[in-house]
Amino acid sequence: MIVKYLTFFGRNATHACDGKCRKAWGRNGGRPTIQLSDDENDWAYLADDELGDAPIDPGTREGNDAKPLKVRGPDDINRWCVRECERAWMSPYGDEEGQPNAAPDLPDFTGRFYNKAPHRRDT
Repeated sequence: MIVKYLTFFGRNATHACDGKCRKAWGRNGGRPTIQLSDDENDWAYLADDELGDAPIDPGTREGNDAKPLKVRGPDDINRWCVRECERAWMSPYGDEEGQPNAAPDLPDFTGRFYNKAPHRRDT
């Protein structure tokens, strides 16, 4: 796990990721899904082992930052990682403290993630 302490909208925060950039599709409709019923909201993100590698350039930018090819440490984390990567986690930042020391809880794509409540992941 790679952890970076940063300032997000003027508040202290902690960002964490698993460094698996080759599997990062992006939050804005990038990661492939499977439709589970006729209900348009009943879908699941596919698990890593159901997918190949993500595109090197998924077509999204944050500022001038693109998806990194590989993250080896905190210095490689950029704005795309913080705002766009679906594999990343960030601590709450809206209060005065920002809870920058919250324990990271990374998304787990070893199984499918279901959109419809109750949200759950296959294990």
